[in-house]
Amino acid sequence: QAGPSASDTAGPRFAALCLVGLALAPVAASAKRAGAAARARPARRVYGRDGWAHCAEYKDELLATVKALTMPGKGILAMDESNGTCGLRLQSIGVENTEPNRQRWRELLLGTKGLGEYCGGAILFTETLFQETTDGKKMVDLAKENGIIPGIKVDTGLVPLPGGREGENWCRGLDDLKERTLDFYKAGARFAKWRTTVRVRDHSALAVAEAAHGLARYAAICQSSGLVPIIEPEILLDGEHSIDENQQTFEETWAAVFKACADYGVQLEAALLKPSMVTPGAQSGAKADAETIASRTLAALARVVPPAVPGIMFLSGGQSEVDATMNLNAMNQSPNPWHISFSYARALQNTCLKTWAGKDENKV
Repeated sequence: QAGPSASDTAGPRFAALCLVGLALAPVAASAKRAGAAARARPARRVYGRDGWAHCAEYKDELLATVKALTMPGKGILAMDESNGTCGLRLQSIGVENTEPNRQRWRELLLGTKGLGEYCGGAILFTETLFQETTDGKKMVDLAKENGIIPGIKVDTGLVPLPGGREGENWCRGLDDLKERTLDFYKAGARFAKWRTTVRVRDHSALAVAEAAHGLARYAAICQSSGLVPIIEPEILLDGEHSIDENQQTFEETWAAVFKACADYGVQLEAALLKPSMVTPGAQSGAKADAETIASRTLAALARVVPPAVPGIMFLSGGQSEVDATMNLNAMNQSPNPWHISFSYARALQNTCLKTWAGKDENKV
């Protein structure tokens, strides 16, 4: 602005302006100091409703279920193969894929004497949850009598991811999940599983974001229906990737999952994780010993998994029975902030399946 004219500086008007300026100066200085102080203070956090509000009526039961599933020395038997996948397993021992044969196989697994001493729960396929044993007892009752909490697979499978890269998938099943989880709870299930996948090399940001979104929404819905969610974004073992690349993808994916869980109000104290282990790719030609796999996996977990999570139940991911066991054992040689155990399918079932061979006389 131009300075005051000679007439202004000489007259009473200029004197009045000077007095106003002097009067406002302390106010301006005070406002400036207040603004600086406000910028220096951290933003005040506004707390909303109770984090358990979406599942308040089930809170005690959810925590009791988690406690039972994470007792020392216990893991989870994964036997939630679809009827088609179960049929492939049966065909490998020369047994036809029929409902009675699937019934006999599943009854054998759930009825294993003393299984409840080592497996706190078993993940079932929908057919099994509503199935009866050969003597007319409900499968869920057989499990409970053997000390096993019934769980249920609730995703409806992987399909190609629109907008993703070639070969990437996303997991369906959210649309009617609330209604289905209520029915599963009534049928006796007390925990659930949802599996999606992310590959190590050439994965898109969309694939990671979709995996995180789907898992977090599923987890919140399950808790609202009284089911403890098992969160499973499997980092695929297939590929030529190095163990370093696997670890990077592991941390990237799990960080996104926990951010989404926070956004959607998932109570981590009433959830379990089912990760893959940090290993070299199956086609990489590299081999890592159990101690290396354990140290890499635990390092990745420590960076992204909050200690509020009560249990981490590893998938075997195509590892042999011996490798899956040795790697898990190596992770438990020092204290961890979580219960670290197993949720194996093939790594528990393979030898059992071959020994049974479809013959009732081999059940024991």
